[in-house]
Amino acid sequence: MKLSEGVEAAIHCATLLAQLEEGRTMPASALAEYHGLSPSYLLKHLKTLTAARILESVSGPHGGYRLARSADAITLLDVVLAIEGPQPAFRCAEIRQRGPGALEPEVYAAPCNINAAMLRAEQAYRAELRKTRLSDVISDYLGEADPRALAFSCAFVARNQRPQG
Repeated sequence: MKLSEGVEAAIHCATLLAQLEEGRTMPASALAEYHGLSPSYLLKHLKTLTAARILESVSGPHGGYRLARSADAITLLDVVLAIEGPQPAFRCAEIRQRGPGALEPEVYAAPCNINAAMLRAEQAYRAELRKTRLSDVISDYLGEADPRALAFSCAFVARNQRPQG
């Protein structure tokens, strides 16, 4: 299964925004700079996360983005579904009913076993993402990260967060 780069960007941006002080925001340009991404590319994903109520967009001179709810209340599945959509990764096109060996449609009344297996795998994958909160990812990172990376991240957030409007 391959997820888009947008999922990675969305999760990283959300974890960075979780570091903001209460009521503060960070501009999209700073998020793009921090992650080495094109601002226009990232803005598309930030708008999607805002529409999904994962992020909140604040307009005005002190505007920017912040989490719409606590990092404890956002799961990785929330982010993946916001960026990728709710459709399963595997979509059975019933190719077993095509080609020279295809029989009458009633022969294929039973569900496709391949589709069933793929959907079970998708359910397991989504269950894991559903139980993993953004706060879990942050906590794991804080316990394992190089202190230099933590120091840089904290300093970047402190420099780039905007005051309450």
